[in-house]
Amino acid sequence: MTHLKGPDTPFFLRAPKLVLRPLDYVEDYRRQYGDVFRVGKTDPPMVYVADPEVMRSIFQADPSQFQIPSQGVGGILTALLGEHSMLLLDGERHRRHRRLLMPPFHGERMRTYGQSICAVAEQVIGQWQEGHLFKVRPPMQDITLRVILKAVFGLKEGARYDELRLLLSTMLENLSTPVSGFFIFFTALQKDWGPWSPWGRFVRMKAQVDALIYAEIQERRDRADFSGDDILTLMMTARDDQGNPLSDAELHDELVTLLIAGHETTASALAWALYWIHARPEVQDQLRLELDSLGDQPAPLEIVNLPYLNAVCQETLRIYPVAPTTGIRILRQPLTAGGYEFPEGTVLFPSIHLVHHSETLYPDAKAFKPERFLKRQFSPYEFLPFGGGHRSCIGMAFAMMEMKLVLAVSLRQWQLELASQKPVQPVRRGLTVAPPRGLKLKAVKSRTTVPA
Repeated sequence: MTHLKGPDTPFFLRAPKLVLRPLDYVEDYRRQYGDVFRVGKTDPPMVYVADPEVMRSIFQADPSQFQIPSQGVGGILTALLGEHSMLLLDGERHRRHRRLLMPPFHGERMRTYGQSICAVAEQVIGQWQEGHLFKVRPPMQDITLRVILKAVFGLKEGARYDELRLLLSTMLENLSTPVSGFFIFFTALQKDWGPWSPWGRFVRMKAQVDALIYAEIQERRDRADFSGDDILTLMMTARDDQGNPLSDAELHDELVTLLIAGHETTASALAWALYWIHARPEVQDQLRLELDSLGDQPAPLEIVNLPYLNAVCQETLRIYPVAPTTGIRILRQPLTAGGYEFPEGTVLFPSIHLVHHSETLYPDAKAFKPERFLKRQFSPYEFLPFGGGHRSCIGMAFAMMEMKLVLAVSLRQWQLELASQKPVQPVRRGLTVAPPRGLKLKAVKSRTTVPA
């Protein structure tokens, strides 16, 4: 069996680089120790995995072999999402929630979401002004938050809609600076020292968000009208194999999970996509040609099925995946995979970023080349921006559709250019990796279009 190598450095010495330069952290260790390496001297070990064959064994293994940390990373996920979030469940509870939450993200309902995404994107992007510079992330966050509020709650513009939008965006911004990463990895810093302390501010805003969501759930129950096609309505009417519904606490935690995971991650991916499209003129030209080939009023499904647009989105998610690792898995029993023997209790970190930057799979991996995905289809162990195995993201089809439609609306409405040609480096944003806040585009020229 292959011996596990890795740094013996204590966590408190490794943490600053993990927090402030998370991609350098894993890339430097891969260069020194290979595609599978441990970190620290813990027993059982903590192991990063970037070998597709080892990844295959992990994703194909019986789910009962793994335990999912119930508190998430540093307890932050429980504080943010709640203990009933599907991201923190395993075993039968995870299977139950996944079965109940899957239906809204498939079938005919996706067509309805497509129309809604286009309408929201038209509204937000239509506010850009010719000749003006703007930061890329805020309008992308605005679009994705409006979309997820409408898809999840079916909320129309109004007091609760506006309050949720403001609270969620403010709360997540406060948790998303690179330095705030220390609150994630060091639970000792998660102390409420009053409303002006960073954690105290988060706790109070989270309580306001919770109150609004519980109020919406109660109002739906009181109204007893479950005719809507929004996700909350579908979740409230869903029943498990024993005929039991989700409790209010379960509904709340899954709603928070969908709101946060469903808008933050897609906003980052869209910001990256707009950066790469405008950093590579030949990519932009080919994309515009493909979009223009559809005529003036393409249906959302026509846009979603465009091959080059799909490749652009896939390459965006490859080069800087929003989540650099999949969810953590802890072995309940020993696992042999790819020549390695991992003992019971091993903490596994399947590294999406490292797999996506394998020079064997993706030659010139640091370069943005959408054509990779036109020439070859990669396996789920080679391209995995939404995780893998039984814990892959249930909203992946929704996220891909949203990316494609928002990019299409943007390119059909505007000629844009980067404010600076200086290469952009990723930064930590909470548990994710994103473009820096200061990334800007310039709205050069409005294009005459008919809304998609």
